[in-house]
Amino acid sequence: MSYYIATTLNTDFDSAVEKVKESLQQEGFGVLTEINMHETLKKKLDVDFRKYKILGACNPSLAYRALQSENKIGTMLPCNVVVQELNNNSTEVAAIDPYASMQGIDNKQLKEIALTVKEKLSMVISNLN
Repeated sequence: MSYYIATTLNTDFDSAVEKVKESLQQEGFGVLTEINMHETLKKKLDVDFRKYKILGACNPSLAYRALQSENKIGTMLPCNVVVQELNNNSTEVAAIDPYASMQGIDNKQLKEIALTVKEKLSMVISNLN
């Protein structure tokens, strides 16, 4: 079982980031955090790294349900979506598969919520093409 859902877009990095944010919004997600690894690694380690952003996405109603069913699930929130520039002038978008990542938690209700989140994130990814 893969731990992520991904697609490759034939578009530039900045356009891909905007498309991802729009697609997330269409599925009820907001972006709570945005980590620019390219800038962070340059600043902290003085290394050149490809354009790479981690978007921390959250669907508030599903996050609330998950927190009600498992009080430590916040350690796995928000759902990360990665946008990274590839060598061939394309951009990859990958989202966590929350169902796969929560397999170690023995909570039927949480697994049902995770499956719903997975379906929504799969729609986000498929709507990008």
